[in-house]
Amino acid sequence: MLKRLVEAAAAIAGHGLVLFVRMVTAPRAIWAGIEPIPRKRVYFANHTSNADFPLVWAVLPAFLRSRTRPVAASDYWLKNRLRAFFGRDVLNAVLINRDRDNRDPEEDPVQRMIAALDEGSSLIIFPEGMRNLTEDPLLEFKTGLYHLAMARPDVDLVPTWIDNLNSVLPKGEIVPVPLICTVTFGRPIHIAPGEDRDIFLSRAHAALVALNKGSEE
Repeated sequence: MLKRLVEAAAAIAGHGLVLFVRMVTAPRAIWAGIEPIPRKRVYFANHTSNADFPLVWAVLPAFLRSRTRPVAASDYWLKNRLRAFFGRDVLNAVLINRDRDNRDPEEDPVQRMIAALDEGSSLIIFPEGMRNLTEDPLLEFKTGLYHLAMARPDVDLVPTWIDNLNSVLPKGEIVPVPLICTVTFGRPIHIAPGEDRDIFLSRAHAALVALNKGSEE
């Protein structure tokens, strides 16, 4: 009974979150070189705000949203009961322990993401590994995206550029400023057989930055 109540509350909260995001950001999805079809994918995006993955999640069509799981830090999303409810129950996030020194082997982030893909989910990830608070459009990528690509080379890796959200919810603020945001989904990439890690990550980085340049033209 309790499980059913939590699931019902999560479904209601999920609809409420989508409505809230749409009201505050009026988000516009741009499908550039890719169609919103039910295919297993990893959406890899730039990261400037804690609201990034709720925005990407909310802008997806409902039939994709229901099978797409954000990847997020457990230390943030399990900090209190409300965050835990939204992160774990509403968004069904793959929660990652970032503390390497106090992490069990079964908590390996890449293995947890691979397991989610194998269960049929798509993922939303932020390969920079942290919020970008610099003037550069994008930080260097961590190696997680490469390991995912190597483990599941047939999965579409979709560059996903989030524009203007850092102005909606700047660091340290809790009250969002209503502004129009866009989420641009680019052409998927795949790792080539035998491709070097650094070359692949550079190529993925360039594919994401190119969407930002395209949005400014």
